[in-house]
Amino acid sequence: MNLLDLLKGKKSGEAEALVDPTPLAMITHPLRESVEAALETVRPYLQADGGDVELAGITEDNIVELRLLGACGSCPMSTMTLRAGVEQAIKRAVPEIVRIESV
Repeated sequence: MNLLDLLKGKKSGEAEALVDPTPLAMITHPLRESVEAALETVRPYLQADGGDVELAGITEDNIVELRLLGACGSCPMSTMTLRAGVEQAIKRAVPEIVRIESV
C-alpha cells in the first residue's frame, strides 16, 4: 500500500488509475471516422515495410495528429511518407483537414 492509497482510504490493490486509459484516438470528433477510413487506405503500404500509423487526435483546428509506429517511427523517409502519402490520402478523403502532424 502506498501513501496515495492510504490518503484515499483505499486498501492495497484498490488504487484508482490516475491516467485516463482511453486512447486519444477514441476521441469524439465529427471527422474521426472519415480520417480513420482514409488511414485504412494507406495502412497496407506502411505495414508492407514494417510500419504503421495511429490516429492520436484531431485538433479543433482540424489538424490531424498521427503517431508513426514500427519501422516508420525511425525511418529517415518518414517525413516524406507522411506528407506525400498519408497527408495527401487524408486530405483527398477529408478536405476539411488542414494538415497532419507527427506526434
